[in-house]
Amino acid sequence: MNRTLRIGTRGSALALAQTGTVADALERAGVDVEIVTVSTPGDRSTKPITEIGVGVFTSALRDALADGRVDVAVHSYKDLPTAPDRRLVIAAVPPREDPRDVLVARDGLTLGELPAGSRVGTGSPRRKAQLDALGLGLSVVGVRGNIDTRIRRVAEGELDAVVLARAGLARTGRLADATEVLDPLQMLPAPAQGALAVECRIDDVDTEHLLRSTLDDQASRAAVAAERALLAALEAGCSAPVGALADVVEDLADDGSGVVIRLSLRGVAATYATETRDAAGGDVALLRASATGDLTAAERLGRQVAAELLDLGAAAVPGPGA
Repeated sequence: MNRTLRIGTRGSALALAQTGTVADALERAGVDVEIVTVSTPGDRSTKPITEIGVGVFTSALRDALADGRVDVAVHSYKDLPTAPDRRLVIAAVPPREDPRDVLVARDGLTLGELPAGSRVGTGSPRRKAQLDALGLGLSVVGVRGNIDTRIRRVAEGELDAVVLARAGLARTGRLADATEVLDPLQMLPAPAQGALAVECRIDDVDTEHLLRSTLDDQASRAAVAAERALLAALEAGCSAPVGALADVVEDLADDGSGVVIRLSLRGVAATYATETRDAAGGDVALLRASATGDLTAAERLGRQVAAELLDLGAAAVPGPGA
């Protein structure tokens, strides 16, 4: 490829760091790249994500790609709507960062050490629901803003803690601020958390081949496909109280002939007892399901776990905002 590849990204520190990893990999493969920042409605709004809608961080970037202002777009995969954009193709899913959530708390505290009534900040209904379900008596406060803004609110005493994605801290060099990495048994991450989606135009076959051969990681793509299929089957958006985590695991072959590689998927969906589903919420119940399947049938596995959650009553999602 002789032309310079223009890579579109949001302008936040995290988005630029994520895009930098993609640009570096392409440059190591001998490709000339240029990073182009694109402002999105999500960057310009201070409203909660639940109010401004799915796709607020991705729509403008996708439009810039579709109309030829950039050749490639790099997204946090979990921000993408589950419905495909037929103008574009996800050409690569690079190796995924650790998808777990972390706590950043005052005085180096862990979640279990926070006193009842502690103010814990999150902008995610998924995190709020799982924190409420732990029964620790925490006061969960809705927050917006970048990583630095959220951590600063803890440092200045406005909040006792915030819950963030470990991947974001790792990519921006702030992992040392985490006081605890949360076990998925306590806090199942968002579908596709920690993964990147690298898109190009669907008719740009040369770029698609380049991105796939240079960046794509089969295990990461399969895990994310299962998680996203679960989310889509629940007809829930990226801000819904749904968590999912797929792991590539070794398993015994059905005929006992040896070890095979499979995909293990866990899902959680929250339901609330109150009918109003206001910001105060109500009694929360977490519905859980899991299954294991072939690595090559990731989407089917996601739909299978979603069906189990629906049978348990997950049609009640989404719950209150956070």
